[in-house]
Amino acid sequence: MKQRIGALALLVPNYDQAITYYTENLGFELVEDTKLSETKRWVLIAPKGSSETRILLAEADGPDQQKTIGNQSGGRVFLFLNTDNFDRDHAAMQAAGVAFLEEPRTEPYGKVAVFEDLFGNKWDLIESY
Repeated sequence: MKQRIGALALLVPNYDQAITYYTENLGFELVEDTKLSETKRWVLIAPKGSSETRILLAEADGPDQQKTIGNQSGGRVFLFLNTDNFDRDHAAMQAAGVAFLEEPRTEPYGKVAVFEDLFGNKWDLIESY
C-alpha cells in the first residue's frame, strides 16, 4: 500500500487575494482553479517544481471559519517550505515583501527562518542539511 498527502486545506478570506499573494510573493504556481458553484472554487497552489503535496485554498464560509484564518494551528508554525537554497529564496521573499518574524538561524536540522503570510499563518523556510 502506498499513500501520500495530496493536498491540505488552508482557509483564506478571498480566493483571488490568496492566489495573488502566493503566486506573486512566494512564487508558487497556480495548479488548478475550477469553479464548483457560485461561491466555491477548487483552487490548488504549489511551490514551483513541487510534484507531490498541494495547498487547497479554501475561502472561509461563515464567521466560525473566518475566525480561524491565520490561526489554524493555534499560533504555531503551520507550514514548512523546504528549499534547496535558503539564501536565494530568503532574499527573493524579502524583496517581494514577505514578513519574516526572525533572522535566519542555524539548527541541527538546517538553516531556517519563520515568516508570516498575508493572512497570519506562520511558516518555516528551511534548507535541510
